[in-house]
Amino acid sequence: MKSEATNQRELQVVYQIAQASIHHDNVSALLMSVLDILDEELGLVRAALVLRNPDTDMFEIKASKGLSDQEEKLGRYKLGEGITGTVAETGEAAVIPDISQDPRFLDRTGARADNRLAFVCVPIIHLNRVIGTLSIDRPMADEQELKRNLDLLQMITNILAEAVSRMSEQIKEEQHLIEENLRLQRRLDDNYKPANIIGNCGSMRVIYEQIAQVADSNATVLIRGETGTGKELVAHAIHTCSPRSKSPFVAVNCAALPDSLIESELFGHEKGSFTGAVNQRKGRFELANGGTIFLDEIGDIPTNTQMRLLRVLQERCIERVGGTETIPVDVRVIAATNRDLEQAIQDSKFRDDLFYRLNVFPINMPPLRERRSDIMLLADHFVEKYNKVYNKKIKRISTAAINMMMKYHWPGNVREIENCIERAVITSSDAIIHGYSLPPSLQTSENTNTDIFQSANPSLKDMVANYEREVIIDALKKFRGNASAAARHLNTTQRIINYRIKKLGIAPGNYK
Repeated sequence: MKSEATNQRELQVVYQIAQASIHHDNVSALLMSVLDILDEELGLVRAALVLRNPDTDMFEIKASKGLSDQEEKLGRYKLGEGITGTVAETGEAAVIPDISQDPRFLDRTGARADNRLAFVCVPIIHLNRVIGTLSIDRPMADEQELKRNLDLLQMITNILAEAVSRMSEQIKEEQHLIEENLRLQRRLDDNYKPANIIGNCGSMRVIYEQIAQVADSNATVLIRGETGTGKELVAHAIHTCSPRSKSPFVAVNCAALPDSLIESELFGHEKGSFTGAVNQRKGRFELANGGTIFLDEIGDIPTNTQMRLLRVLQERCIERVGGTETIPVDVRVIAATNRDLEQAIQDSKFRDDLFYRLNVFPINMPPLRERRSDIMLLADHFVEKYNKVYNKKIKRISTAAINMMMKYHWPGNVREIENCIERAVITSSDAIIHGYSLPPSLQTSENTNTDIFQSANPSLKDMVANYEREVIIDALKKFRGNASAAARHLNTTQRIINYRIKKLGIAPGNYK
């Protein structure tokens, strides 16, 4: 009667597992369900499903019952190593009535403090190849009962072989994807990040991930951020990591080109198309054919040029100024701007259809004030750089100088900190960058003891003058010492700003 009940129970186990294999699309969920059924019906101490790593032939636990996550990670076996490795190598099942008496038993997971257990391990075979093993730990029993467990596990592995094979293929694909991502990241790191893009903060790691994501595609990229944040370096990194890396990278500063010449620069011109066009000339798009064109300050291009640029993005072809021939171009476009393009669209200064064409994959560069953990990393990098340029031997930055740099808001971002360190390296007379080596813009009231509000009885006139001075200096820093641009930013005239600069003793040249 006992034998009949046992047979019924085992048939029930097989039936449940067969049903689970039909209804589970997710292989990992199926395997955990199988182990749950074995545990519930057979009263196991432990169970483990071990799969072959397709690239290394190492067998690793991928699903288990009765093992912690840490113990699972320790379950790794080479072919022929221990009982599990032997079953994997020979393709023959093993029944160990008492694991304490078998020297081959490794207890690799360290889970078996009580080793008075029996162990049954069967191979999972698919297309005449061992792709894994299924094993159980159970209380010691007689030979007949262990034989029934063996037969049951063999039936189960025959049912699961196809599903386990699919899981093995999924693992292989996941490993290849991980390796590919690591390869791209190493390629990015090796080619550009260490030398040209400095930063380890969370926002910069997001930028690196975005570069890796978009590099292999031909998608148009729009890089946005304040001046000096490193937008062109990101464009270079995308090009370097792309399949176009051996083709030209052509950079165009749209703000630096006069409106009358920008179309000729971008698209080229035919001989005689305008006064001074004595020869036919290729434009930047033709020169970048097969590679990447970087359109910096895209928000500054005139509206009539925006329409021609939109056609290039849509049709991937150009016409030279004064010409009628349509010339196809294979160019990846990366644009950058520090302007608010959405506001420019509302003001009818930028075409919304061009914006949507450019904004396929946006990358937003964080300002330096939002990545303060990178300030000293950048400072050390630029000290090393300008040590070589000026043949100096600066070894460290003083605590006072560090404090000054960490308190400063860096409106000029990375470009400003580079200029600041270059100046400090030049002016330093010993192996240390001191606080007084830094530009006047970093000399805070705490460092120089000039805070007007700390005086015993400050006057309103002095406080207003001090505030006005700070506002004007901030504007000059933002526009690199350009008084005309600072005046427009402050909604005043250049005559008034020049008068106040002279009156307050401000030197715009210090902020270039």
